[in-house]
Amino acid sequence: MQTVYDILKNKGRKARIAVMRYRFIGDTLLTVPFLKALRSALPEAEIDVFVAPNSGEVLAHCPYFNRLIFWDTSRKHRYENPLLQSGAIETRRPQNFWQSAQILRAGRYDAVFVLKRSFSSALLAFLAGIPLRVGFNTEARGLFLTHRIAYEMDRHEIDCYLDHLRLTGFPESCFEESCQQGEPALEMFFEAGELEQARETILPYQGKLNILLHLTSSNTAKQWPDEAAKTLLSWLLEQPDVHVHFMGAQSDASLYERLKSELAAQYAGDAALFFEKRLHNWCGQFSIRQSAAVLKHLQLAIGVDSGTMHLARAVEVPSIVLFGPMSEIKWRPPGANVLTHPVDCHPCHLKTPCHREFSCIRDLSADAVIEEAKRQLALIKLKL
Repeated sequence: MQTVYDILKNKGRKARIAVMRYRFIGDTLLTVPFLKALRSALPEAEIDVFVAPNSGEVLAHCPYFNRLIFWDTSRKHRYENPLLQSGAIETRRPQNFWQSAQILRAGRYDAVFVLKRSFSSALLAFLAGIPLRVGFNTEARGLFLTHRIAYEMDRHEIDCYLDHLRLTGFPESCFEESCQQGEPALEMFFEAGELEQARETILPYQGKLNILLHLTSSNTAKQWPDEAAKTLLSWLLEQPDVHVHFMGAQSDASLYERLKSELAAQYAGDAALFFEKRLHNWCGQFSIRQSAAVLKHLQLAIGVDSGTMHLARAVEVPSIVLFGPMSEIKWRPPGANVLTHPVDCHPCHLKTPCHREFSCIRDLSADAVIEEAKRQLALIKLKL
């Protein structure tokens, strides 16, 4: 019996493949090793990747596919027409679910890899009439798939994505292409202008130790308590030549301004002014891609489990990630150093109500984070 790989490789024409993985920044970045392996195995295939309009920006200029299609699913069971990215972005009017399936059908895809686990994404691939439909066998989606992949909560998400290829006949050699030092690696690709603009942003602080401190998440249950954050922030500012940078959405800015104000109250006169000049709040000032380009010029990133920390690892910044209710085994940014506070209910994956006030993250001590930061800074200084 022919495998999915055999069928696609032996097409009399270039195989047409769709990959569906839209929504969050971190999830989208975690598809890069999958896309690299897919392109390595089928270098001549035409590969289209469906992503959300904002988080999908992290895949722009990636060489492992032919076309990035922005697919807006912000409303339940409602879809936008794809926005085709080919130099410029073409905006189209919203369509309903069935019309979106028709648009997908018009792509005449030979296969689709449905990396998203929603019921509607598998149904959409089925209604589009795509002959080979590979996806996770969860949430009663198996009915709409031709090849069902088991989803494992105790394996890294990247490995679960790669199972779509491993279990459908793709050669082992293609997986080696997606690894660095034996571990799948995240990547981002930039135009020269993006990196030059970022370099100019950081230029006033060149020669200093520039550190990201990221304390916000789309789910507040993942966030670290303010008091612990202030202790860490105070320690960082006591280190010679350290500048601390905050990044995120405009809505995150107030948290950092409050921390700055509370910290300044602990000092007086020139000391307060000295510390103020070493704190830089960039929230709301950069796009996702601009943030990643600026991150590329920093020496260390410390933060909670979030898309921003995946961005940091995608641009190879040494990172310390603070994990709470989610599994670090499954969601750790590749190459990051992870800190957790052990409790017997960890990880709960936020699937059940918490009766411990999320002690898994709230009881993670500032001292533990400072010790790891000391270790990382010592390594960084050796390389400078």
